[in-house]
Amino acid sequence: MITPVNALQSNGPAAGSVSVPLHQSFIRIAKQKRDKIAVQDISTGRELSFGRLLIASLILARRFRREPDGYLGIMVPTSAGCVIAVLASLMLGKVPVMINYSTGAADNIEFARRRCGFRRVITSRKLLERIGCPELEDMEYLEDLLATVRPGEKILAALQAALPSAMLGRTIHRGHEDDTAVILFTSGSEKAPKGVELSHRNLASNAAAASTAIAVRDDDVFLCVLPLFHVFGQMTNLWLPLNRGLTLVTYGNPLDFKTVAQVIRDYRPTILIATPYFLAGYAKPAQRGDLASLRLVIAGADKAPESLRSIWRDMHGIEVLEGYGATETSPVISVNTPEANRPGSVGRPLPGVQLRIVDIHSGEDLPAGREGKILVKGELIMKGYFDDIEETTLHIENGWYETGDMGCIDEDGFLWHRGRLKRFVKIGGEMVSLVRVEEELERLLPPETECCVVEIPDARKGANIAAAVTGEVDRKKLLDKLTRRLPPIAIPRQFVVMDELPKMGSGKIDFRRTTVLVQHRLAV
Repeated sequence: MITPVNALQSNGPAAGSVSVPLHQSFIRIAKQKRDKIAVQDISTGRELSFGRLLIASLILARRFRREPDGYLGIMVPTSAGCVIAVLASLMLGKVPVMINYSTGAADNIEFARRRCGFRRVITSRKLLERIGCPELEDMEYLEDLLATVRPGEKILAALQAALPSAMLGRTIHRGHEDDTAVILFTSGSEKAPKGVELSHRNLASNAAAASTAIAVRDDDVFLCVLPLFHVFGQMTNLWLPLNRGLTLVTYGNPLDFKTVAQVIRDYRPTILIATPYFLAGYAKPAQRGDLASLRLVIAGADKAPESLRSIWRDMHGIEVLEGYGATETSPVISVNTPEANRPGSVGRPLPGVQLRIVDIHSGEDLPAGREGKILVKGELIMKGYFDDIEETTLHIENGWYETGDMGCIDEDGFLWHRGRLKRFVKIGGEMVSLVRVEEELERLLPPETECCVVEIPDARKGANIAAAVTGEVDRKKLLDKLTRRLPPIAIPRQFVVMDELPKMGSGKIDFRRTTVLVQHRLAV
């Protein structure tokens, strides 16, 4: 049982437990596991041992020396090349700025350049062709950089890599655990993206805590399909496995559901961490037994519906575990585990993570089971929003980060996420959770039908709600059933049918674009 106050601190490593920057930690691991496979790149067919990955990173770091900026844009799909580019940036003391290429790549590059003041972007010709992005000034192609490496550069890097770890560490940027390790941009699903500065300490501590919570083994193999421009991919598909000395099986297109299912069958990874949307896509084309190598499947970045758990459980005999986090928290705050799994919750907090649930008006701590705002504290909390002290101070006070999410902690310490505070709408003086309405709709709609409930203007009540769905619905029957499950003010009176709902690069529904589309349709 937890204390009567709806606040919780998980047992775990004390503050200050992280002492080595990420790239320095990688060097130690690479020296210890020189011959073990570090990255198996499905898209290119490349296979790199930890020793070769270290040499390649040292070579690219030398190439990056001519870049004048302290920041370096990276827009490369999840691959050996992307891993090398990130490591090389840090070894040189440059901060990688990860560019979202899933929507409006060219605009995202220019936005990041304006915010962070850099010019050079490392990218891939194949990616530009695939996404239809035009060639921009100051782009440099990873294929060209790696293809033009001279024999002398290889020999020099190999000699450098052969140095003892401590001596090798002094030949590159030393760094400090509180230096910025990466700049990532928030999803922009609700408002304009913000640049989030995550330190080496943030990512390393979160990776260590998550590894402990889910009991990662030395022989685990991670299937890495999440884009590294998203914090979920950056930590769980890069730093967590890499600095544990585990093998990464990478594939650069998480939307290629059939191929990813075949990769799982053929390469036998043991851990898959992805969004619910991606996990649903992988389960459907797979035959019984194809996914049997997976001992851990974890969903995050969006709510995991019961239909997803049912598909994996019934078709493949695998229990999907759900976790919770945010870009600003490096990202994992809590997670269910095989030993402590409460479906519907987002698990218990990671070791070293403190949680509070507070009243949205008074800020007072609430008792167990009462719903309020979720606050988080620990080494996982970001350095801040890049060049934006005002936004940083609005979200972090006395070390506590206000997530903007609503939830509660039950008496056994499990966190229940109720949705974004911004996804609550005041109708007739009452607060209505759009997420709660979506959950009830999902129980009534066919499993393949997606839905998103949004706010629409209402001259009399101030606001009302409508539902976007990906399929025709029997409005009368649906409303009849909803009246037995929801109060009258929480029932959507209008339904907008779409072929598909707008998505972010992570597979999350883009609430902002969906709201605009629904409001436009209803206004026409």
